[in-house]
Amino acid sequence: MDMSKKLEFTGAVYQQIMKQLSVIDSFKGNWEIIDLKHSKHLKELRKIATIESIGSSTRIEGATLTDSEVEKLLKAVKITKLTTREQQEVVGYYEALKIILDNYKDILITERYLHQLHSILLKHSDKDQTHKGKYKNLSNQVVANYPDGTTKTIFRTTEPHLTPKEMERLLTWLEERFKTLDMHPVMITATFIYEFLSIHPYQDGNGRLSRLLTTLILMKQGYEFTQYISFEHIIEERKEDYYRVLMDGQKNRYSEEEKIDKWILFFLDCMVTLIQRLEKKYEVYKKLEKELNERQKEVLKFIEKVKKVSIGDIEKAFKNQSRNTLKKDLVYLVNEGLILKTGELKGTRYHYIE
Repeated sequence: MDMSKKLEFTGAVYQQIMKQLSVIDSFKGNWEIIDLKHSKHLKELRKIATIESIGSSTRIEGATLTDSEVEKLLKAVKITKLTTREQQEVVGYYEALKIILDNYKDILITERYLHQLHSILLKHSDKDQTHKGKYKNLSNQVVANYPDGTTKTIFRTTEPHLTPKEMERLLTWLEERFKTLDMHPVMITATFIYEFLSIHPYQDGNGRLSRLLTTLILMKQGYEFTQYISFEHIIEERKEDYYRVLMDGQKNRYSEEEKIDKWILFFLDCMVTLIQRLEKKYEVYKKLEKELNERQKEVLKFIEKVKKVSIGDIEKAFKNQSRNTLKKDLVYLVNEGLILKTGELKGTRYHYIE
């Protein structure tokens, strides 16, 4: 599979790419030399990132469950019957993501393993049982799903009879890159994901699987820090841009005019955003350890989960604490730059700073 034409960049684009890769690699180097293995913060960071990833990746495909609802569902999953498609998708994504996070070093990116991951992803989905773990046998397309129920066709994808061959070529290309190391790891990941989405090899679940594969491929190449912050959450925030840059390359699919520079720049920009957020979150956790008491830590965690709260919301969540005490905690958290206060009097709201 020859990607060279698609990866031809102008001088200006090349400079942007190199600048972004420099930021990513600088952070990767710093992260590796910090003694994080014994940090108690990492478990909490990964837990938050996992919930955000599940919520965001399923919402991109049209689900509506909030992160709080996702967390509540996963806590009760052993006693809850998964009656809705949203619940089925959330639990499937959680189980596939957990396997990747726990076993990424041992997972080979082959057709067999992709089919297994796809099967796990759709394991609980009633309507997907007949085609899970198998390449598509009907034409499909990339469709943007919006919260109001509307959809928009983004582009058509590889026809079913061509899919096995195109996937074989793509997986061979990835294996060769892993062996020769002739491309930057993040560029390899971005290119593979673009091609995977263009082929759209499965009848359903391609978008979700592509985001799982993003985490898997990055972690296999040494970017383990991606498990502590949600890449999916950033994609959800930039959903319009995500579809726009995919369409930009796709409009010239199967021609020498197909370029993926806009997709590459978008992907790298998301990686830089991820790094900035991880740096900030880790600094906050270190600050928490040094300066906040246990009650203040819990208040901050509550605001992080809900995103925007009133003093009344906090009182309900912390019934054993006086309103006065909680107000003092909020003032302290605002002054420390850990939360943002907006509005006045009854309209006052406290926001978690991403």
